[in-house]
Amino acid sequence: MKPTFQPDVSLLMVGIVAVLNPAVAIVGLWLGWRCDQVQKLPIAGFAASLAGIALIWIGTLLRMPYLGDVSRSSAGMLVAQMVVGTLWAALGYALARRRAS
Repeated sequence: MKPTFQPDVSLLMVGIVAVLNPAVAIVGLWLGWRCDQVQKLPIAGFAASLAGIALIWIGTLLRMPYLGDVSRSSAGMLVAQMVVGTLWAALGYALARRRAS
């Protein structure tokens, strides 16, 4: 039996999905708003990336376009969404501190 090879996943698509994932934005902002120390922002970003991976998994099960290719690079998606989630958390943290002062 001849092995079948799938084409590489586009890094541009991984980045676009990471930036436009609503679960990453919502969870990142919410957890960043709730953080009381700057050191907790990467943890909030990691939690946001897990929520984003869950949403991508559900979208893949529903056969949404473009998510089938991106879901093959789950490790890359986790890292990209963690970076984006940490940025969203930092924004939420800054907004919460500005509102408190």
